[in-house]
Amino acid sequence: MSTAAAPDRRTRRRQETIGEILDVAIELMEAEGVAALSLSAVARRLGMQPPSLYQYFPSKMAIYDALFQRGAELFQAAQRDAVAAATTDDVVELHLIGTTAFARWCMQNPVYSQLLFWRTVPGFEPSPEAFAPAQETLADVRRHLQAAVDAGRLHPDAASDEGLAVLTSVTSGVLSQQIANEPDAPFEEGRFSRLLPVVLEMFYQHYAPTRGRR
Repeated sequence: MSTAAAPDRRTRRRQETIGEILDVAIELMEAEGVAALSLSAVARRLGMQPPSLYQYFPSKMAIYDALFQRGAELFQAAQRDAVAAATTDDVVELHLIGTTAFARWCMQNPVYSQLLFWRTVPGFEPSPEAFAPAQETLADVRRHLQAAVDAGRLHPDAASDEGLAVLTSVTSGVLSQQIANEPDAPFEEGRFSRLLPVVLEMFYQHYAPTRGRR
């Protein structure tokens, strides 16, 4: 049984307000663009004075940082939940399921995706704390690939830095094309997103266990 004390009313109210601020920020970024976020606009939407907003976030970059961490935690959960719910123990299939869940999440959350994966805010760099969930997710991906290597399904290079770079490059390429050209298309019908299994199969073939053999 957990012995951690429940947050008091003041702490809960502060957490709720922070959540409301971040929700409003996402809504405004959807309407105006990720880089166009305005603290004054957030405060107006919430019915508070801008100085009151600084009690929660000292700057616009602090809001971006909190949103980066929230987004990273959300896509981490989406990927992990999909793998946990899978009914197969095939290591390559599990990797495909996790990557597809990640891609679906990105298409359903284009504002978070722009903040997380494309440098749409000049000068913004996530803090180590905000970046940690994304690093954990990348470690998950490496573990999935290593499991496929250990099972003799992929070449060891697939789980190397090179393999991760190739995988993230081709995956982000598919998503970039889809979000840029058909942002409202369903995942299965998108001109580019529906090709994700094809692109991943190319990755698996490139890193087949027999890679490099004559």
